Amino acid sequence: MNESPAKARLDTLESADIMRLLPHRYPFLLVDRIIDIDGDRSATGIKNVTANEPFFQGHIPGNPIMPSVLLIEGMAQTAGALCISFAGDLKKAPLVYFMAIDKARFRRPVFPGDIIFYHIKKMRGRGRVWRFRAQAIVNSTLVAEAEISAVLVEEERR
Repeated sequence: MNESPAKARLDTLESADIMRLLPHRYPFLLVDRIIDIDGDRSATGIKNVTANEPFFQGHIPGNPIMPSVLLIEGMAQTAGALCISFAGDLKKAPLVYFMAIDKARFRRPVFPGDIIFYHIKKMRGRGRVWRFRAQAIVNSTLVAEAEISAVLVEEERR
């Protein structure tokens, strides 16, 4: 892993901070809080999965589980917020675009009432292209993992 010149710190982003960094809004904002931000190297996103999430209405009624693709999205949103929070050299607030998902594995379902911890670690960050190793953990159990790539783009939001 490449060492970053970013100053080591352990910061927290609350919901309002995340919404300033990401364009996502309810019901598609899938990270409630980001803690333990260590420079641009790592962070942990938190998602409190409630029984009234809109996807539970149609995703396996009678045995609701969180769609696996939304676990990937939650990991990507956590990584995206980390990228954007360190994009100070760009002229305008950047957008972060998901480029690739590799080595995705789903280990167990996520249910209403679970609290997901998205552990994100930077593998590479060169210019505007970033790559992260991501894990989703519930009750100390790995539920999903992937490698995620993203690119920062200076662009007007429409």
